[in-house]
Amino acid sequence: MLRSVIKGDLRSRIDRLWDAFWSGGISNPLEVIEQITYLMFIKRLDGIQTSKERKANLTGRPIENPIYTTDTKNLRWSMFTEKQPDQMYKTVADEVFPWLRALGGKESTYSHHMKDARFTIPTPNLLTKAVDILAELPLEQGDVKGDLYEYMLSRIATAGQNGQFRTPRHIIQLMVEMTNPSPGDEICDPACGTAGFLVAAAEYVQREHSEALLERNQQRHFHNSMFHGFDFDSTMLRIASMNMLLHEVEQPDIRYRDSLAQNVADETERYSLILANPPFAGSLDYETTAEDLLQVVKTKKTELLFMALFLRLLKPGGRAAVIVPDGVLFGSSRAHVGLRKILVENHKLDAIVKLPSGVFKPYATASTAIVFFSKTNAGGTDNVWFYDVTADGYSLDDKRTPLLPEEKQGPRPKVAPDQADHEKNNLPDVLTRWARRGGSELERPRTAQSFTVPKADIVAQNYDLSIIRYKEVIREETEHRPPLDIIVDLESLESEIQSDLSTLKAAIR
Repeated sequence: MLRSVIKGDLRSRIDRLWDAFWSGGISNPLEVIEQITYLMFIKRLDGIQTSKERKANLTGRPIENPIYTTDTKNLRWSMFTEKQPDQMYKTVADEVFPWLRALGGKESTYSHHMKDARFTIPTPNLLTKAVDILAELPLEQGDVKGDLYEYMLSRIATAGQNGQFRTPRHIIQLMVEMTNPSPGDEICDPACGTAGFLVAAAEYVQREHSEALLERNQQRHFHNSMFHGFDFDSTMLRIASMNMLLHEVEQPDIRYRDSLAQNVADETERYSLILANPPFAGSLDYETTAEDLLQVVKTKKTELLFMALFLRLLKPGGRAAVIVPDGVLFGSSRAHVGLRKILVENHKLDAIVKLPSGVFKPYATASTAIVFFSKTNAGGTDNVWFYDVTADGYSLDDKRTPLLPEEKQGPRPKVAPDQADHEKNNLPDVLTRWARRGGSELERPRTAQSFTVPKADIVAQNYDLSIIRYKEVIREETEHRPPLDIIVDLESLESEIQSDLSTLKAAIR
């Protein structure tokens, strides 16, 4: 299993790198992550340039959108890492980082966030150690960058509490596949973190709509106005900007915004697709919450406020796939019930996909689900499709060990799964049955893993959306008959009781 080999090897290498940073004088874990991310980014830029050069050599055409020019080729990873430690350190500090800060152009959101990027590695010796370890990592292979970031976050005790844990890539891919982003979409993640959802959506559009992206206006939209991400953590914004640029989205709209505290009047009904796993930090003060969100749902609960935000941001006809804690589905407060009623009665609630409770381990153990809905402002909920995911391809303990080879993982595995594989990875089946939700899925019994529930049943349950409310369990009915001697004894006992009662009545008379 390629993925587990990479991750196992990655763990020991990052441990060595992390220890080197700490002993080298950088004790802030987020600063460690940021500095390592910068170096990863610089290494990947060199790899992308190499790929562009190979393509140019094969086609005999000039390099398309070169990252490095003749004047800046000495700033490439492959060039400065060949220098002596002192010379390399001076090149990175005095030349590479100033160039990095201006890479996206003066007007780009990338340059806006990267203007504060600082090289804080204190010594040539520490830089050399970091370069040597990162040089061994196949950052262009699979999701190594994401795995590395995920493991580094696990080193921070507060990662889960801050909501800065990474949504597993295969869950992101499932949500993207189910929402089917199109070249004309405007996609938003109001709590984007490192831009995992936006990157996956960009990859999907590039893969599924490559011909459409050849058209000039469509290409301009893809690079400049298709992807929007908000966050209020400057480190996350820098990492998100680098991540999008690495995936060849030139001018994404990645910007600072406290999504729950700022009025969204300027963003109302702007986006056609929202993909999100917002942080659920508990409660906010009314004073710090945007008034226009409180008009939708009067609550301090961040999970409900984010749902209200999504409804505000979506255009009519827009759709959303968002991860919520289970409490959103069955909470009995007026705010909980009111929000669910809005989804069912005023818009079109499409589906609830229940996730296993171990999906976000080791950072969080909360039970979650993916809610799919479309904004209509005119109702439209006829049936709600439910799927109970019991396996996502990985163990549901803190280790999250792969249960299948890489080619059988994710919602669209390279090798078709069999029934035994399904027991370990339900995601391909989720995608298959999602496509049939208006057809054969309507006939599925509620004892099945997926089924649909009519709106009337949901209304009758006070808009409860927890799958357990509707799922039926198969019970094997076995006729248990007591032995004959017990039956005889019972009949004899009944006769004795009747005789005693007759005697008692006679005595009373």
